[in-house]
Formats: sequence, structure tokens, C-alpha cells
Amino acid sequence: MPAGVQFDWHAHKDHQLAWSPKGVLIVLTHGRSYILPPTRALWIPAHTRHETRASGAALLRSVYVRPRRCPIKLEAPTPVAVTPLLAELICHLGHDELAAQERSRAEAVLFDLLSPIHTATIDVRWPEDPRAREVADGLRSEPASSRTLSAWGRHVGASSRTLARAFLADTGLPFGRWRTLVRLQAALPQLAEGTPVSLVASRVGYYTTSAFVAAFRAHTGVTPGRYFRTS
Repeated sequence: MPAGVQFDWHAHKDHQLAWSPKGVLIVLTHGRSYILPPTRALWIPAHTRHETRASGAALLRSVYVRPRRCPIKLEAPTPVAVTPLLAELICHLGHDELAAQERSRAEAVLFDLLSPIHTATIDVRWPEDPRAREVADGLRSEPASSRTLSAWGRHVGASSRTLARAFLADTGLPFGRWRTLVRLQAALPQLAEGTPVSLVASRVGYYTTSAFVAAFRAHTGVTPGRYFRTS
């Protein structure tokens, strides 16, 4: 998947295990987003509508499992840790020439290796108000922007009070807290790629690394350095 490539909203009749051995995947479902470095894969239950894109260039590998052949019951999209053995099995199951018994044995081991990772996701509701949405789109493309709500108001033709009401009504959050989530979400693909935390912090609008780490930890419960660890 070259940079910028994405598979628009779709669903599969089978369960899917999506993984990128090279690069970072971003999988969107309704209400959630999942950032997947090579140490993580995502179990996507059958008939779950989702969109898959790459952060930069990435290699996508998937295993598809028919529901009637699946002994595990993960009813929602679930990140799982990718161990070296699981990585080899995903590649092994991609060989079309596998005999039925070989495939069945490999699948049994695969199911045993699926270990869910329980981490807080950083999800952002987008405002419906067209002027607030224009502000939101601007911040998504430039999360480090320090433009105040008043300045945004002059840009989109609305008062700061009107925008503040729109953000609170549509997203359930005051503008400042909403912007924090946008910045943290923008940081995740960069952290997954191994970009130093200090550089990520400045890219998403934090003047100090400590302030970024504090905000990240307050929302996820862990530091940026620990978020993508498999242990």
C-alpha cells in the first residue's frame, strides 16, 4: 500500500485478521480508530464495516476465517499482539497451495496465539455544524495550529461563542478538550512509526515534551513510549 492508498468503507463475509509487517495501518470502524504498527494486528469480525488506510507506505497481509470454522468469540474489533510465531503463521496461511489438513492445523495454532491487547483508543467525534466542521478539518490537517477559537471564527465567519456551542453540542466536549484529542490522535501514527516523542510533541502543538506526555497519559493511562509495546 503506497502512501495515501486506502480501502474505502466495506465489509467481509468472513472474519479478518489485518496486519502490516512493514509500515503502519490505520483501520477505522464506526466510532473507533485503530493504529497498527507491526507489533499489532486487528481482528475484524465478519460483516463489520471498516476502512483501511496506510500511514506512509505499508504492506498489508490478511487472514480470512469463515465464521463456522472459528472457535473464538470476539464480537467487536480487537487488537492482538503479533509475536514472531503469529507473524510466521499469518504468512504461512497466505500460501494457496496449503492442503486442507495443513491449513486446519495452522489455523488451530493461530487461534491459540490470538492475545487481545486492552489499550485505550483515542476517538474523536466530528462536529456536524458546517462552520465547526471547517475548523475541525483545519485542525486535522494542521494539529499544531495555535489559532484561537476567536481567530478560527473570523476565518469561518462565526463568533467564538457560536463555535464553542457547536463543538459542545456536536461532540460533547469543550473546544479545548476536543482539540487535545485531535492532537493525541494525530500523534499515534508517528509514535507507531518510532518517531521520537519529543519530535512528535512539537509536531502536534506541544511546546514541551512533558506537557505532551502528561496529556497522553491522562487519556490513555500510559506514557507514549509504552502505548505500542506488546508486553
